[in-house]
Amino acid sequence: MPMVRMRLIGSREDADAVINAVHGIEGIEHVEEVDDLMSTMRDDSSSSELVDDSEGHVYCLEVRAPNALRAQAVRSMAEYVGGRRGMAVEFVDEF
Repeated sequence: MPMVRMRLIGSREDADAVINAVHGIEGIEHVEEVDDLMSTMRDDSSSSELVDDSEGHVYCLEVRAPNALRAQAVRSMAEYVGGRRGMAVEFVDEF
């Protein structure tokens, strides 16, 4: 079973919209929000108090899909809903 991992950057309301949309895809049973172990630090800065750090929150999701076709549907839905809501959506191999 393919696992799709993504980071959503935006508001709680926007993240919930993406989670609900992905969970509504037929065949998707496992959608889990996981804690980002480094949620207070940015990769490009040693400071966690920069202005742009406080404007959006990072939400990490793991979605287990039954096959590659459904995994692609998850990616497409997350990009579509996230993009319409002005969120950044990043797909990663691991958190």
